[in-house]
Amino acid sequence: MYNPLWHFVPLPPTRGQKGELGVIMSENFELKKFNTVNFLNLALGFLGLQFAWQMRIILSGPVTENLGATPWLYGLIWLAGPFTGMVVQPLIGALSDKTKSRFGRRRPYLLGGAIIASIALWLFPNSGNIANLFGQSVPAWTGLLIAAIFIWIIDACINIAQGPYRAIIPDVVPQEQHSLANSWISLAIGLGSVVAAATAPFLKFAFHVQMSYSAQFIMAALAFTLAMTWTCITIKEKSTLDKQEIQNNAQNDNQASFWQSMKEFFLLSPEVGKICTMQFFTWIGMMCMMIFFTNFAIHTVFGVPDLTKLAADLQTQYLPVQASATNYSSICFAIFNLICFVIAIPIGILAGKFGNKKIHIISLISMVFAYLIMGIFNSNPLVVGAGMALSGIGWASVCALPFAMLSKYIKPGTEGSVMGIFNIFIAGPQVFVCTLVAWIIDKSVINNGDLLNYHYEYSFFIGAVCLLIAAMITAGIKENKKE
Repeated sequence: MYNPLWHFVPLPPTRGQKGELGVIMSENFELKKFNTVNFLNLALGFLGLQFAWQMRIILSGPVTENLGATPWLYGLIWLAGPFTGMVVQPLIGALSDKTKSRFGRRRPYLLGGAIIASIALWLFPNSGNIANLFGQSVPAWTGLLIAAIFIWIIDACINIAQGPYRAIIPDVVPQEQHSLANSWISLAIGLGSVVAAATAPFLKFAFHVQMSYSAQFIMAALAFTLAMTWTCITIKEKSTLDKQEIQNNAQNDNQASFWQSMKEFFLLSPEVGKICTMQFFTWIGMMCMMIFFTNFAIHTVFGVPDLTKLAADLQTQYLPVQASATNYSSICFAIFNLICFVIAIPIGILAGKFGNKKIHIISLISMVFAYLIMGIFNSNPLVVGAGMALSGIGWASVCALPFAMLSKYIKPGTEGSVMGIFNIFIAGPQVFVCTLVAWIIDKSVINNGDLLNYHYEYSFFIGAVCLLIAAMITAGIKENKKE
């Protein structure tokens, strides 16, 4: 029976013909163009993934600060993201290229990562309560350690799902629709982030109910699992490989090391190195905002002092202001991602008309101006909110166009490996932000009597410089015109 969700139209294989890996080969293997329903099914899982990631971005700061994390410790905890990204995504990407199962080669990782991450999302905000189960004799930092472990699990499992997710696009979508497919992913990222970020502020505004941190993480866990399940059910992976894929898989099986894979990655084209360098500086800029914005909103925009240096009774007095600042941060992230959602598809269309490079440069420069606005006018909530809105233009482009640029150089059968290695240039820059930028903020103390605070706005100035460098590198990329 024909299934309209099965997006491949393979020609019947020659009787008895087998490939080197023991699977049936197809001489001519065509991918059917996606329609709107297909794109929606493909993107829904990433919407759920973004629910999880958005809660991780917005709420990990206040949760860990309430457990005693300083800016420096918070940066070290954030190292979970880049380290798991640099290790997990290349490994899982390579494994998914070679995986053969009745469920496909990408889908087992998508669903498995979502389920495990959802369990950790539920447990993370309860880290202090879990520490209390060990009795009063445990060290005071036990709750923070448990929270850090759950963050590492969340980040690792998000990476387990994310790498194969990017790789499944060239698996199932025709090359001429790659920019559009990645724009649909940007749309899902924007919509998922808007709903995730706006839910708690909306409930507070409309019904005067403050959603707890635990409730928000449970919401994210459910969304991640359910949405990813839907995508895994509706997106069917091909059951045959073409000759080129079989040859590449056989070659990959004989590769000596990870470094050999890295070497072959950069031999794809001289432009691949430029794209990777552009990604490196782009994601320094992106993470300067994502890691520190909630703390920036709490401590700079709303003026809440460093709670880790206050006695318990004084901390309690500031908790309502912290909650209001967290809601404000959620609103800003909702605006940021709403803009991404609105322009995600138009950016894909414009990129198809004028080229990925030109549209990406304009988008990055718009984010540079947004960062400067937020850094300079850091005490004005309205101006900061407007800056976040302007940043959403750049975010929509960052989520789509670099992947579209790279996908034109990928050999069939190596999608997972390539996307996994490419993720190193997304994850690696976060090490810089989590260590050096966090250290700069930690040392940039503001003394106000007995109350301490930090210059969180410095992260925006550092980010603006890096995004400008990324735009300049993008200008030197020669786009592959291959259709």
